[in-house]
Amino acid sequence: MTITLTPTLIPHVIGGLEFTDDDRRAPVFNPATGEQTGEVLLADPARVDAAVRIAADAQRAWRRVGLAKRSHVMFRLREYIEQHRDELARIITAEHGKTVDDAIGEIVRGLENVEFCAGLVHHLKGEYAEQVSTDIDVHQVRQPLGVVACITPFNFPVMVPLWMVTTAIAAGNAVILKPSERDPSAAVWLAHAFRAAGLPDGILTVVHGDKVAVDALLDHPAVKAVSFVGSTPIARYIYSRAAEQGKRVQALGGAKNHMIVMPDGDLDAAADAAVSAAFGAAGERCMAISVLVAVGGIADELIARIRARMARLAIGDGADPATDMGPLITQQARDRVAGFIDGAAAQGATVVVDGREQQVPAEGFFLAPSLIDDVRPGMRVYDEEIFGPVLSVVRVDGYDDAVDLINASPYANGTAIFTRDGNAARSFEFDIEVGMVGVNVPIPVPVGAFSFGGWKDSLFGDTHMYGPESFNFYTRRKVITTRWPHATDSQVSLGFPTN
Repeated sequence: MTITLTPTLIPHVIGGLEFTDDDRRAPVFNPATGEQTGEVLLADPARVDAAVRIAADAQRAWRRVGLAKRSHVMFRLREYIEQHRDELARIITAEHGKTVDDAIGEIVRGLENVEFCAGLVHHLKGEYAEQVSTDIDVHQVRQPLGVVACITPFNFPVMVPLWMVTTAIAAGNAVILKPSERDPSAAVWLAHAFRAAGLPDGILTVVHGDKVAVDALLDHPAVKAVSFVGSTPIARYIYSRAAEQGKRVQALGGAKNHMIVMPDGDLDAAADAAVSAAFGAAGERCMAISVLVAVGGIADELIARIRARMARLAIGDGADPATDMGPLITQQARDRVAGFIDGAAAQGATVVVDGREQQVPAEGFFLAPSLIDDVRPGMRVYDEEIFGPVLSVVRVDGYDDAVDLINASPYANGTAIFTRDGNAARSFEFDIEVGMVGVNVPIPVPVGAFSFGGWKDSLFGDTHMYGPESFNFYTRRKVITTRWPHATDSQVSLGFPTN
């Protein structure tokens, strides 16, 4: 007997209600099996408009809610997610493909921002100056923007929404969350988690969709700000279109993260870090290390150690506790990444380990890790963001060559140096033109009390994500000047006010 399973229909969540009546839909797959597990709705402009209007109505009441009550929502949200994190991790794994342990790590890093936002009473403090002029005081307050849009990527379906949504809501805004249509279920789960934590209906709306929905959000006059994480071409498009409409925009783009290994560095630690940072989550991280810069004569020995570690990696379903690395998100993503390996060989690079030749599960969107030596600028494998399990090795003679190589890149998201020399490390911190820097730390994602973001083509807009800068982004400042004169003080004066 053949059993046919009906794919789950993944709804919008608008005003606390689920909607499933859109005509356009897209398939959702389990990347580990290649099977379709769901269908996600694709909103049209009318659906987006209705969602924004409901959010705007709800926000007018939410901005009047006391800061202490908003803080209580954050505390309850943290507890709810912590209590149900294994359930949420399985949802991530089922649609993204990363291992359950990696999914739990994503949730934990997202909770850092929830914890930071629980201190919103402090973060939203204004300023006051007494007697700035005779009998005149000035104070400044932070006020919410209104409705904001958060457009999030497939690779972190929980962490990145928690980076954006939590701060925006804590600051008194209502949020339209448009998650990736490739793994949308986690966003729906989060909407219900916020509601369980006491967030009023309408303050967090989940609208699924493709470019049609995104453009509707970018153009909607009631959407006052847009946060985005994704590729550089789309980040540039989001920034240009939204800014043209007069909106605030923070659009984080792609990356090409380099890791320098100095001759004095711990080669075992560097090899461990390179394998972990290059191949974790199948390389589908904007902070993944994709270029290893070997300084001096260490490349052969370092490559040998990396190759030995790669041979021990278990590739399989992320739901299996024995798995080290899961599949890529789609078949198209898998094929695109595989194309970089052919291209590298054709342009003169040396393919040390070809992931296409390694044993992987027959079903699903799997590609084993690849290691490519003798890479140089001008090769496609070096110039472009791969977003997959491919590690390139560039050989340089000295420290200055390594710094020049990195600073010449149009991307400037994250970088790292492995060395025992404190002077080299301090020089690297000073010299390098990259937004996030690690010293013997391969993936320098800041903790929640700082802010995340790169430079150059890795960021469009002036504000980094989460942490202190995020509260600046989601609020606007109002300055109030007051004077309480005595009745006899009033007089007509046409001159510009002075002291």
